[in-house]
Amino acid sequence: MNTILHITKSQQWEDAKILGSYHADSLDSEGFIHCSKSTQILKVAKRFFNYQKELVLLFIDSEKVQAEIRYEEAEIGELFPHIYGELNIDAVYRVVDFEARKDGLFKLPQEVIDLKE
Repeated sequence: MNTILHITKSQQWEDAKILGSYHADSLDSEGFIHCSKSTQILKVAKRFFNYQKELVLLFIDSEKVQAEIRYEEAEIGELFPHIYGELNIDAVYRVVDFEARKDGLFKLPQEVIDLKE
């Protein structure tokens, strides 16, 4: 299994479970859902989600994603996985609470540490 990760608000994920698919805001604005590899998730959290609460981290089995996934270079020179379409919720095999600490930063959950790249 090849796992990619995505950070979202808890309520957006709850809504997706009811609808049967997940639709990130970036799908409308940029045409894809931003994801990360396990080695990238803390950088992404620090850059875009500092001090935010009520977030969850989606663990996605990329082999089960129905939409196209492309690994594309971001401005920091790394390749990030992007999902070009809605995410079918059956591709998500684990959801972990992911909130910033009091200092605004994030601690890597053990479930991410346990992933083998």
